[in-house]
Amino acid sequence: MTPPSKRRSPPARGRANLIRLRRMTDADIEATSPPELANLPADFWDQAVVVEPVRKTAISLRVDQDVLEWFKAQGPRYQSRMNAVLRSFMMATKGTRGSRR
Repeated sequence: MTPPSKRRSPPARGRANLIRLRRMTDADIEATSPPELANLPADFWDQAVVVEPVRKTAISLRVDQDVLEWFKAQGPRYQSRMNAVLRSFMMATKGTRGSRR
């Protein structure tokens, strides 16, 4: 049995290559940044807060076929969009009904 390779595969689509990012200098970052970030004030990030993503729970959910097709037609990450719609509804109705726990 051969030991696993120490060489890591490139990150999956949508995943940051943290090793490469940590090696970047400020000049590297500035050279590869989009133009709209060029004139940010020096204190722009002073009040920034790191927001950790919430872990999702896998479920089985029955939805109408046309609803599913519509979300899928909007492009990749349709499940995330469905979650956003449900979250929006939850936030809009929060406090308007009795809480069930």
